[in-house]
Amino acid sequence: MHPPNGELKIRRPPDEPAVAHFPVIYHLSLQAAGIIAGVLLVLISLPGLLKPNLAGVAQKFPRSHMAGVFLLTICLVWTFWLLATIQMGEFSAFRRPLLIALPIGYGLVLRFVGEFLAVRALGILCLLAAEPLLDAAFLRYETSRLLVTVLAYLLILGGLFWVAIPYVLRDQINWTTRSTFRWRCLHAIALIYGCVILTFAFTQY
Repeated sequence: MHPPNGELKIRRPPDEPAVAHFPVIYHLSLQAAGIIAGVLLVLISLPGLLKPNLAGVAQKFPRSHMAGVFLLTICLVWTFWLLATIQMGEFSAFRRPLLIALPIGYGLVLRFVGEFLAVRALGILCLLAAEPLLDAAFLRYETSRLLVTVLAYLLILGGLFWVAIPYVLRDQINWTTRSTFRWRCLHAIALIYGCVILTFAFTQY
C-alpha cells in the first residue's frame, strides 16, 4: 500500500553508500592531480616566458623524429601498463592479443609514420593524461575542481586535433612564435593557470 501522503519511500540498507563506488584506474587524489598538473604547467611555461629565443626550438618540434620516438615510447609504456592492469570485465579475453598487438603497432608506426610523429605522439600523450585528471575530479564538489576539469578537456581537444590533423600544431606554433608578445602572453597565461591550480591544490583540495 502507498503511504497516506502519496510519497513512496525506498529504504536503503545501512551499509549501502548513498553514492555508488565507480571503478577507478589511477587512485589519484584531487590534490595530487592538482599538484602534478600545476607543476608541469609551471615547468613548461616559465622557461618560455623568460627566454623567448626558445621559440626556435618549438618550431623544430613538429618534425623532430627524436622527440616523436621519445614521446611515443612513453605512450607505449603507459598504454601497455593500462592494458595489463585495467579491469576489462567481459572483454578480458582481448587482453593478451592487445598486449601482443601494441608493440607491433608501435614498430609499424615508427616505420611508416615519420611525418609529424612528434605531434601525433604528443596528442596521444595528452589523451592519456586527461583521464587521471578527470578521474581525480570525479564526484568532488569544490567549485575549484573545474580548474583541473577544464585542463583535462583542453588536453582532450588538443589531443584529438593533433593526432588526426597534426599540421594544426605546426600552424599554432608558427602563429605563436610570429611575435615575442604572443609567445610571452601564451606562456604567461599557462604560468598563471598553473600557479592558480597549485594554490587551490595546497589550500582547498
